[in-house]
Amino acid sequence: MNNTPLCKRRRLSVWVAATVFAAVCLLAWHWSHGRPAAAAPWISILPPLLAISMALATNRVIASLFAAVLLGGVLIARESSSSLWAAIPVGLWHAGRTIGGTVIPADYDFTNLQILAFVVLMMATLGVMLASGGLQAVAQWLSGYARSRRSTQLMTVLLGLIVFIDDYANTMIVGPTMRPLSDRHRISREKLAFLVDATAAPIAGLAVVSTWIGYEVGLLGQQAAALQLDRDGYSIFFDAIGFRLYCLGMISFLLWNVLTGQDFGPMATAERRARQLGKPLADNARVPGAKMLWAASSVSDAPLRAWAGLAPILAVLLFFLGGLWIDGGGLAALQADWLSLARPAVWRHALSTADKNLLLTLAASIGLAAAWLMALTLARIAFRHALQATLRGLLAAMLPVTILVLAWSLNSCCGQLRTGQYLADMLTGVITPGLYPPVVFVVACLAAVSMGTSWGTMGILIPIALPVAVALDGGVYGRVTVLAAAAILDGAIFGDHCSPISDTTILSSAASSCDHMAHVRTQAPYSLLVAALALVLGYIPAAQGAPWWLGLCAVTAASGVVFGGLALLRRKG
Repeated sequence: MNNTPLCKRRRLSVWVAATVFAAVCLLAWHWSHGRPAAAAPWISILPPLLAISMALATNRVIASLFAAVLLGGVLIARESSSSLWAAIPVGLWHAGRTIGGTVIPADYDFTNLQILAFVVLMMATLGVMLASGGLQAVAQWLSGYARSRRSTQLMTVLLGLIVFIDDYANTMIVGPTMRPLSDRHRISREKLAFLVDATAAPIAGLAVVSTWIGYEVGLLGQQAAALQLDRDGYSIFFDAIGFRLYCLGMISFLLWNVLTGQDFGPMATAERRARQLGKPLADNARVPGAKMLWAASSVSDAPLRAWAGLAPILAVLLFFLGGLWIDGGGLAALQADWLSLARPAVWRHALSTADKNLLLTLAASIGLAAAWLMALTLARIAFRHALQATLRGLLAAMLPVTILVLAWSLNSCCGQLRTGQYLADMLTGVITPGLYPPVVFVVACLAAVSMGTSWGTMGILIPIALPVAVALDGGVYGRVTVLAAAAILDGAIFGDHCSPISDTTILSSAASSCDHMAHVRTQAPYSLLVAALALVLGYIPAAQGAPWWLGLCAVTAASGVVFGGLALLRRKG
């Protein structure tokens, strides 16, 4: 029998995952007693619970997601079948149809297909940028400003905050740009993926000009109209910004982490490996397409030119921003008011009406064309080398694309099984106004982790939780309503950081060339700590009447105490 430390850890992971799975199932089954027959069934949590437990126990994301989708198909078929055995073949067929339907649905909504195309084209672009030496040249240029581990990490965070327009674009630009530099300064890929992931969704969700605000404001506006509130969606969004204590707390947590240079938990282990052994990745790491992608590097002896790396990135960003402006009616606004480019309200309207996903795909195509142009003219690499690099990038995209499709399929199963409704039902009962916002935050966190989608969590919980909040406010727009809105938006993003089936988490792993489950395991303790601080020091006091700035100061100070205490302990040790 193999008793190596690695095998012991794996056996422990299996036992812990199995125990948690069984315990949650028993609690859910017990809690479902006495509920109405038409209510969402407790078994609706089984597919996401299986995916998360199996992934954490086996470190095999695709197998875990596939098993969860199959289970979801069987459970859906079971609702209309006379027996479990009869439901199995129907469920397997349903699971296959669900997987296909996430790419091209029955109503021919090509949203998911456009996102997949964006990922594939961006990976191909990265392959060409590597072959031309563009990314290496950018890393050399940045190295003049990032001369240490600390400054490199700080630059990664700042770059993540600058690329605020979209979380997908953020991860796919920041990760590959900073990866060569982080490797040079012996920063683990787990740390790079955390820095990329922890800035992408929070800044996109907070920015008043981003692709998120249209969706968030749309959901809030629908409820404001339905509940006849004296506020519109934008007003609720802005009122809630100060109480977005998880997102704001995560950004301050990142800065404390980088400035102090302290880490804890699995991240500290990964950082010691990279710093002492010079291994950005663990020996047993499974990286989405890394070998294929990095095989595109060093195919040419051409001189390194930074513009070969900068031009494609700028082309993607500028085309995307320009496309959002034009498609969202910006030209008409510009004709009426030549100062409209500087007006946030005009940008918000453009972002809420433009076709973001199509523009992402077109922007990635422009980026690939720019990468080819720079490779052939500036770096002067051979046509066949550029073609080989493109093909390697396309092959490297297959693994993250597969994971994304399966994650979406699982989300579809959760929607049909009413997983979000079941979790939201926990809000019912006797809840005082002082407890409601913290409870909403916890439920939003659980829902987002279970379903792996922040937007899906918002879409499910906002229509359910806001009417209850308004009722607790006495039928008017008040503090509980604002806090509940902030709690849902915040909890949804927490799921993007802790769920192994979240699309943003998957893309952050792929863009940083990091083992996906290693990224989840190292990031989860940090996200859980920030969420706990936001809950205890932010939402609970805010629900009792404390101002937003007090909660933000408390969360920021607590993060500083954590990292300052770690630095002090290690100095004494």
